Amino acid sequence: MEDKIEQRLSELLELSKSRFSQTQSVKIKEAFEFARLAHMGEKRLSGEEFIIHPLETSIYLIHWRLDFQTILAGLLHDTIEHGAATESDILKTFGGEVLSLINGVTKVSKVKFKGRNDEEFVENLRKMFLAMAEDLRVVLLRFAERVNNLETLVFLPDEQRASYAKESLEIFSPLAERLDMWLVKTKIDELAFKHALPAEYTKVKDLSEIYFEGAQINVNKMKLNLEDALKKSQIDANVYGRKKSLYSLYQKLKKPEINWDIKKVYDVVALRILVSQVKDCYQALGIVHSFYKPIPHLAISDFISTPKPNGYRSIHTRVFGPDSKPAEVQIRTYEMHEEAEFGVSSHLTYSEAKKEGVDDSVLEGGKVRTEGKKLAWVKQLASWQKEIKDSREFLKAVKFDALSKRIFVFSPNGDVFDLPEGATPVDFAYSVHTHLGNYIKSAKVDGKIVPLNYKLASSEIVEIEKSKNPKPPNRDWLEFVVTHAARADIKKQLKGLKS
Repeated sequence: MEDKIEQRLSELLELSKSRFSQTQSVKIKEAFEFARLAHMGEKRLSGEEFIIHPLETSIYLIHWRLDFQTILAGLLHDTIEHGAATESDILKTFGGEVLSLINGVTKVSKVKFKGRNDEEFVENLRKMFLAMAEDLRVVLLRFAERVNNLETLVFLPDEQRASYAKESLEIFSPLAERLDMWLVKTKIDELAFKHALPAEYTKVKDLSEIYFEGAQINVNKMKLNLEDALKKSQIDANVYGRKKSLYSLYQKLKKPEINWDIKKVYDVVALRILVSQVKDCYQALGIVHSFYKPIPHLAISDFISTPKPNGYRSIHTRVFGPDSKPAEVQIRTYEMHEEAEFGVSSHLTYSEAKKEGVDDSVLEGGKVRTEGKKLAWVKQLASWQKEIKDSREFLKAVKFDALSKRIFVFSPNGDVFDLPEGATPVDFAYSVHTHLGNYIKSAKVDGKIVPLNYKLASSEIVEIEKSKNPKPPNRDWLEFVVTHAARADIKKQLKGLKS
């Protein structure tokens, strides 16, 4: 046991040397020794020394590019609630910022899976979103400790294990996705799926094993062809295959249009091409299409020229690969890849924050909150605390808007809009501007008239045909809108008509 602790500590300190100053590395070692003393005699359910948990938490945080104060807080996050330390001990030895992070993590750790209408559960969600708006690092800390807890979930009783895993899939996985932290989301999904839904996990695993093998052979052929062509074109590129996670595959397979036919899933195994410069992305796209024809109805998604609202940049193309099997190819620069893997944590630096227009007063000590445009939705969540008093309504807003799967649609002018899956042209209109919601006459998607309850899909162009004069919303719209903005404004206007 002691060997494992020393080995992991050495890894943490080695990683800290490449990220922080010598003085800061020494402080990290001091925080470890402080935590070890505070947790002396404590054991985890696995039988390991408790200190392993904060140590593993901090290793995740440093891999995710978090700042020095957050690494300290990762080591110390349980020393008050579960250890022998006091707030004054932390304040005196490590400072107010670290204490604030620890207190924030303690608050959000109380979010428990207790059923969707439970008052305490909803109030805990409120606390978590308020903590996010105050300092996003609190939730990133929570991600790290949760991933480590998921790694040792096997030691919990069956009922607790399933509950913890479901909570991870229903709250923390979509939250990581919304923060564009795909590395974290995939890890949570990978660890939680088999415990939360064991029967479904086994079904997907059995179904995919043979298909993965065949898909991988095709991807390897594509990889060799493209590597050779890119090299001949003098493009410095790294090409590799990416297997779809089992949970992500499960979510695709259960869709009605797929109906568990794995042959209809075109990105079971995908290729990713990483290059140095933006111009190389477009050259690489031309090379891909010179070998493999694009699938017409799936087209190309260019999130470099038009990034997603959360800042995600990449080119996605769907092509007919070897034996006419569909395949997805993603093309991005190394910088874009870093941002895509680590999401918001890759922006928690001074330089990135300055680009986002964050005020200097917020940046003391490398601290970044949520003033950046990419994180505007976090502030929106916090504002809902005041707007939505009813617990069920708040939970509905969070579940169907903030933490749902996202789609990205375009206005006729080329502006991109981030909407929850299931959004309609009415949701789109209210997301553009409340004013537009008052002038809805009809809607077009990709140039064709659609009903107002039509469910939008990513990459579609949405156009609202306006009436000459403003008119009140239709009460029936409440039956199908999914965004809080649309629902709230429709209700407000209908209430005004009654009075």
